[in-house]
Amino acid sequence: MSIPARTIAQSHSSNVIDYLILGGGSAGCVLAARLSEDAGKTVCLVEAGRNISQADMPAAIRSRYPGRAYLDTANIWQRLTARMSATAAMHRYEQARVLGGGSAINALMSNRGAPADYDEWHALGAHGWNWTACLPYFRKLETDCDFGGELHGTSGPLRVQRPSWTRVSPFVRAVLGTLDARGHTRRDDQNGAWEDGTFIGAIGVSETGERIPTSVCYLDDTVRARTNLTILTDTIVGRVLFDGKRAVGALLANREELRAAKVIVCAGAIHSPALLMRSGIGPAADLAALGIEVIADRAGVGGNLMEHPSIAVSAFLPLAARTPFPDEHHEQAIVRFSSGLPGTVPGDMHGAILSRSGWHSVGYRLGTIFFWVNKSYSRGRVRLTSANPQDEPAVDFNMLSDARDLDRLKLALRFGAQTLADPLMARHRGTVLPSSYSPRVASVAVPGVWNAFQRGTLAALLDIAGPLRGWLVRRVVTQGITLGQLLADDGELTRFVTRSVGGTWHPSGTCRMGAVDDPLAVCDARGAVLGVDGLYVCDASLMPSIPCANTNVPTIMIAERIADMLRGRG
Repeated sequence: MSIPARTIAQSHSSNVIDYLILGGGSAGCVLAARLSEDAGKTVCLVEAGRNISQADMPAAIRSRYPGRAYLDTANIWQRLTARMSATAAMHRYEQARVLGGGSAINALMSNRGAPADYDEWHALGAHGWNWTACLPYFRKLETDCDFGGELHGTSGPLRVQRPSWTRVSPFVRAVLGTLDARGHTRRDDQNGAWEDGTFIGAIGVSETGERIPTSVCYLDDTVRARTNLTILTDTIVGRVLFDGKRAVGALLANREELRAAKVIVCAGAIHSPALLMRSGIGPAADLAALGIEVIADRAGVGGNLMEHPSIAVSAFLPLAARTPFPDEHHEQAIVRFSSGLPGTVPGDMHGAILSRSGWHSVGYRLGTIFFWVNKSYSRGRVRLTSANPQDEPAVDFNMLSDARDLDRLKLALRFGAQTLADPLMARHRGTVLPSSYSPRVASVAVPGVWNAFQRGTLAALLDIAGPLRGWLVRRVVTQGITLGQLLADDGELTRFVTRSVGGTWHPSGTCRMGAVDDPLAVCDARGAVLGVDGLYVCDASLMPSIPCANTNVPTIMIAERIADMLRGRG
């Protein structure tokens, strides 16, 4: 257990912490920084993973090219698996287990989504979480280096900028030009007016171009030196402690107890509902079957699980199309477009245009348009498997169970195939292929001597294959599947997408905010858990519906606003 120089007893002489934060991810670090601004209040932040600070960030986390951080098993929950769709196998689902959470291993993207996303939250029962109320907190969290005005912040902890055009790869430039010719207009600001088009992606990086997780940009050295703040890392929480219906602290896995006036669960959309259920809050029958005493029967805990379902189209890159800056951020541009399908919203589709498809030698030779459904409607569930905090919950995203999601992912694959096959792309791509982040791809990407040999051999063969490259891709990379086959047979396309659908590491919604009389709501609009006192949730699990965005910045916004509410300012 990693503890600052002062002990808990020294920091909290009353033995009752004012704010006990369980989980040091994107949201937990924000809460710890903001709540400890009140010198008269004691704050304790508990994180299962190791410490990450400006001084000791590993190179893979520090890098503005983020492709290796989430592959290092030291950074993730190693035994966490998930099922993406009904026909998919269970496979590893990378979720951060380090201080800073997802912000320490994600793709650095710093976008907000549509104003309508937050108006929808209000309409779904999270009263007061409309766009007008959320915008000030989006501004508060950021320093936008490129744009000002009423939509952007100028003094927040998260520094946001866009890569310069000179650093954008030839492949990405060609895709942007092709999309423009096909009617997808270039826009300036991804976080500006919500409209379809293409954008240079907004990313969160320091002045020196390095990653700045919330454990660095919020918990900087000055904040960490506060005498009223204690940070415990490498510390697993067993359950929340109750006195009747009031939360009074937490029991750690090592059996130590921490007592607190307010307990805030910030363990993320997978582990927050698991912690609530271990603590006796959740579907009563499920808890009783595991021998857990029921404190509050809340059927919605673990339900409403959301993700952005994904699929991709990739192309072999001729030497001249490859990035001359291998360490540059790879998700350099995005295309936002509307499917137009009944029952969908504007801007419901997202394509990330990648200068390279992986950190390794094969990934360097492949450019990709990585698509996801921006506003998905399928819902899954997190279920507890035991009362033991060492046991991972069962995670089933149930992706594509809503036909609109399946239809739109098929549309995205066609969109990508048509874009990369356009004659304007001829000099900037070779063989075009369907792709996804499959368990096979993930396993080969893990660093190691044998994997390096396999990747190096394939990379060399791709370079020298010439007219045999298409055959090599079909035999080794796609295992017999071609884009032509998929586009010619809708049944084959459906089977491929359903079997190959991936996520985007954006789990959300499992402790959703809602009206107090909503039987499936878990928390009210202040993040307070319904049916008990003194217990709150603050992370992406609060989201009633998934925003049309990478979820990190919306999660930071939630934490900024919940912090104000807890301090009586919101």
